[in-house]
Amino acid sequence: MQQNSTATEFILLGLTQDPERQKMVFVIVFIFYVGTLVGNLLIIVTIKSSWTLGSPMYFFLFFLSLADTCFSTSTAPRLIVDALSAKKIISYSECMTQVFALHFFGCMEVFVLILMAVDRYVAICKPLRYPTIMSRQVCIILITLAWIGSFMHSMAQIIPALRLPFCGPNLIDRYCCDLQPLLKLACMDTYAINLLWVTNSGAICSSGFVILMTSYILILHSLQNHSAEARKKALSTCTSHVIVVVLTFGPCVFIYTRPPTTFPMDKMVAVFYTIGTPFLNPIIYTLRNAEVKNAMRKLWHVKITSENKR
Repeated sequence: MQQNSTATEFILLGLTQDPERQKMVFVIVFIFYVGTLVGNLLIIVTIKSSWTLGSPMYFFLFFLSLADTCFSTSTAPRLIVDALSAKKIISYSECMTQVFALHFFGCMEVFVLILMAVDRYVAICKPLRYPTIMSRQVCIILITLAWIGSFMHSMAQIIPALRLPFCGPNLIDRYCCDLQPLLKLACMDTYAINLLWVTNSGAICSSGFVILMTSYILILHSLQNHSAEARKKALSTCTSHVIVVVLTFGPCVFIYTRPPTTFPMDKMVAVFYTIGTPFLNPIIYTLRNAEVKNAMRKLWHVKITSENKR
């Protein structure tokens, strides 16, 4: 990375400066991160190993769990280590890498949620054409476009960040590097760059949320013509999706669709967005999805049986 800056490192202030509270942060974040890894990796292994979970919905759920795992990993390990450190120093290159990873996997999560909503819409509203519209080839093309779109979004964010000059204070009042805190440290007029970032991230968050809510409204409207059992099954699936959408897009819209202002709740919203949501997603999908739970039971039953035979 070529930097347009005299800064070689930044100091993260973290969530708190109190030593006792830092220990609490360490314990809580460590538990959440381990839970995120276990939950999402369990879903990934289950979907990969089970032939009953071969539908497009689980194809996209696989990539949502993968994105959640990587998204949480872009911030949680650093926060865990820093919670036990007196001085939380992050190099310029590490900071920019974290910004790129945060936006890449966060954007990937948004795109996968949109694809999951499209899949449910086609399955419920156009059931006869579903196998043709959501074929395996189409799903692979859609997920490839999601990866490409995420990469383009992250590049649009990181390239202006690499050109920011940092010639003054290097204190970041966050637990991770992100665009808004970096703007405050830049020794130049950042109005145009901030406008670009807000437009980019804000458009993805806002338009994604509108698309998702519209698709679920159309799904609910179409359920009037279905049987009571079909409505119950569709509502159960869609309820899980809507909960995840609200948990993901609420903090996303709050953080990335406003001018460069600071609120006292910013840190807690960011923690919930980067640590809490990836932890809750696998719980929501497994607790409310009988097929995933049954596949997990079968998977572990087979493994335990094979181990006993040995």
